[in-house]
Amino acid sequence: MKQDVNLQGKKQKALVICPGRGTYNKEELGYLNRFHMGQEKDKDKARFVDRIDAYRQQEGQVTVSELDGRESYAMREHTRGDNASPLIHACAYADFLSIDQSQFDVVAVTGNSMGWYIALAAAQALPESSAIELINTMGTMMQQSLIGGQVIYPLVDESWCQIPGRREHLLELMESINQQQGAELHISIELGGMLVFGGNEAALKQLMELLPPLPQQQGRFPLRLHNHAAFHTPLLKKISDHALQRLPSELFAAPSLPLIDGRGHIWQPLSSDTQALHQYTLGHQVFQPYDFSKAIEVSVKEFAPDRIIILGPGSTLGGAVAQALININWQGLSCKEDFIRQQKTDPYVLAMGLEEQRAMVVS
Repeated sequence: MKQDVNLQGKKQKALVICPGRGTYNKEELGYLNRFHMGQEKDKDKARFVDRIDAYRQQEGQVTVSELDGRESYAMREHTRGDNASPLIHACAYADFLSIDQSQFDVVAVTGNSMGWYIALAAAQALPESSAIELINTMGTMMQQSLIGGQVIYPLVDESWCQIPGRREHLLELMESINQQQGAELHISIELGGMLVFGGNEAALKQLMELLPPLPQQQGRFPLRLHNHAAFHTPLLKKISDHALQRLPSELFAAPSLPLIDGRGHIWQPLSSDTQALHQYTLGHQVFQPYDFSKAIEVSVKEFAPDRIIILGPGSTLGGAVAQALININWQGLSCKEDFIRQQKTDPYVLAMGLEEQRAMVVS
C-alpha cells in the first residue's frame, strides 16, 4: 500500500536530484523493465526508452533495453561510459516522469556529475532528442578516451560527522603526489562526506598506496571506481574542447525549472543564457571540480523543499545527500543517527531506487 507523505492535503515542494554514473550496479539489473514497462500507464515512458534505443541502433550500439534485459550483470559491459550513461539516463528520466504531480510540486532540479545532464533534461533545458544525443555522445567520448580514473575516500566517521584534520591531510597528500614526476592528481567531486580524486595512473597508484585502509564497517576505502575517467579535472580539457565543437549550443533551451549546477549556481527559467549554459555544461563542468555538496546546500537553502526526491536507478546517492545536509546542520541534523531517526518518522529524503520510498513518490 502506498504511504502518503502529503499529510496536509496539499502539494509538497520537492527538490529532485539526478544520479551520476555509479548508480546502475548488479542490484539494478532489470530496473527499466521492473518499474517502467508493460503497463498501460507506462506508454509514455516506453516510447521515451524506444527513442533512446532507436538512436543507439542508428549509432550501431547495443540498446538500453538489451542492456537492462541481460540475464546477468557484466561489469565490463554495464559500467562502460558508452553504455552506463544512456542506461542511467533512461532509468532516471523515466523515474522523473513517474513522480506523482498531484502530490509533489517540483521546485528545482540538481544532479551529481553525469546527473547534471539528466537534470538538464528534467528541466527541459535539453529537449528530449537533445538530451539523448548529448548524453550518449559524452558517454561514448569518455569511453573512447578513457583518461585516468577516480578514487573515493571519506571525510566523515561512522556517524557521518566530519573528521577534524582529514580534509587537510588529504589535500597535503595530493600536493605531495603532484610533486612527483609524471603524477597529476586533482579534486574531482565534493560528494557529501566523501572526497573523489581524479588523476592519471601514476598519481592514482601512489594515492591507493598512501591512503590508509579503513575498518570494514566503513566500507572498502580507498576505493578505485571501475571504468571511470578523471572526470571534472583538467585531464579532460581535450574532451571538453571536442564536445564544444561537436555539440552545438542550439541543442540547449531555456529551462522550465530552476537548475543548480556543480558550483552551486542557479540557472533560472526566465534569465538563463543558453549560450552560457552550453559553455558551462561542456566546458567548466567537464574539467573543473564538481561540488555536489554545494549544490545540495544551495538547493535546500534557496528552495526550502518539503522533500528531496532522488531518482533511480540505485540508492547510493542517498548517503551523500544526507551527509551534505548534516554538514550544514539542516533541520537540526547533526549525525547519521539523527538522519535515520527522521527517515523512520517523517522521511525527508525519498530515494526512488528503494521500493518502500518509491511508493511514496509515484502516482
